[in-house]
Amino acid sequence: MTNLPNLLTLVRIFLVPLLHAALVQQDWRIQVDDHLLLANDFFALTVFLAAAATDLLDGYLARRWKQVTTVGTLLDPIADKLLISAALISLVEIRLLPGWLVILIISREFAVSGLRSIAAAEGYTIKAGELGKSKMMMQVVGVALVMLSNRWHALRPFALTAMWAVVVFGLASAFNYFRNFWGKVDTSIKQRRRRELIEMERQKRRLLRADRFSKKMTADRDTASSIGRPV
Repeated sequence: MTNLPNLLTLVRIFLVPLLHAALVQQDWRIQVDDHLLLANDFFALTVFLAAAATDLLDGYLARRWKQVTTVGTLLDPIADKLLISAALISLVEIRLLPGWLVILIISREFAVSGLRSIAAAEGYTIKAGELGKSKMMMQVVGVALVMLSNRWHALRPFALTAMWAVVVFGLASAFNYFRNFWGKVDTSIKQRRRRELIEMERQKRRLLRADRFSKKMTADRDTASSIGRPV
């Protein structure tokens, strides 16, 4: 049986280069005679919203059909970050967003991913909280508004406001991730290392006692041999 949620996640990944191409190729359009049927910005917006919709759909279907897999769990956040990062970088390339703002947003994603990886290695799962979910929704709305502002300049203030909301929600959720990390994972790591040090010290003491016993037995054997009687 085909795992449709995983297939939707893969579709979202394959839509990333198409989204970038649609955004940066500003001269691309479909028209018949003098009638414009489809411009690159509307096509890019359609691709982006379709890819974002698969993010909601694959998770819903995976839970409903009980098709949650390890591959899907790993690929889903990667696909989300690829989609958002590609959209933001493309918007910087066509000068609709400042580079520093995009760097701030993408750096937050890498930092949280790093924390999750460390937590997973220690046997902990840091789930996305409400702030993280709101951040993802704000990213979709903000990017969509920025795309639309390329044609309707009156939307530019709303688009920038939405992107600032993305930054605020992103930093707030990142702080929450760091707090959970230091509250659980870091404490667990310190306790585990303390236990390892204690066990190493105990092992060292056992080896010293064994060495002393071996030396004592050797000394007793040498003494017995010197007086001519067996031990």
